[in-house]
Amino acid sequence: MRRVLAGALAALTATVLTLTLTTGPAAATPPNIPSAGTAASRLAALTVAAESHQSTYSRDLFPHWITISGACNTRETVLKRDGSNVVTDSSCAAVSGSWYSPYDGATWSAAADVDIDHMVPLAEAWRSGAWAWTTAQRQAYANDLGGPELWAVTDNVNQAKGDQDPSTWKPSRTAFWCTYARAWIQVKWYYNLTLQSSEKSALSSMLGSC
Repeated sequence: MRRVLAGALAALTATVLTLTLTTGPAAATPPNIPSAGTAASRLAALTVAAESHQSTYSRDLFPHWITISGACNTRETVLKRDGSNVVTDSSCAAVSGSWYSPYDGATWSAAADVDIDHMVPLAEAWRSGAWAWTTAQRQAYANDLGGPELWAVTDNVNQAKGDQDPSTWKPSRTAFWCTYARAWIQVKWYYNLTLQSSEKSALSSMLGSC
């Protein structure tokens, strides 16, 4: 397995050391999104294979959200990172701020309207190779702050996406397709996950919008 546990855990540790959850303007993009050219090269390097082990999937196999720093868990950390002027209480819950959802272009002022989306959904990762990982590796994946895996987005948009890949679901905001494809490819490449031929074709088409 290419870089799965050591790299993800190292990135998570680095984020814990450098991220401070207080009041601030913030608003950031998840890290390590490759250029379109690099994404195209990584897409070509991915293994095309049929999905498997669908019937054995459970979200409980990917422990999340975990404590990141103090009282703050992964969700709360992403809300702070991706929001603007986020204020948190003593339990690290976001009590005010604003969040822009790049999938649909909506802006929200209540954290309850925002989900943290796994760019490559947990079920999709499972079917693409994560079924063979250890629990520690799946936990690192589900809470990965070092790559473009976690995104603050409109809750019902995240729910509509579900566990679909880009061959059956894309963000309604077409201006985001380039970034979405680059992020999806990066996650699959970093974790050495497979993809289906229809998924590869959809991603290639989306890169064409870059």
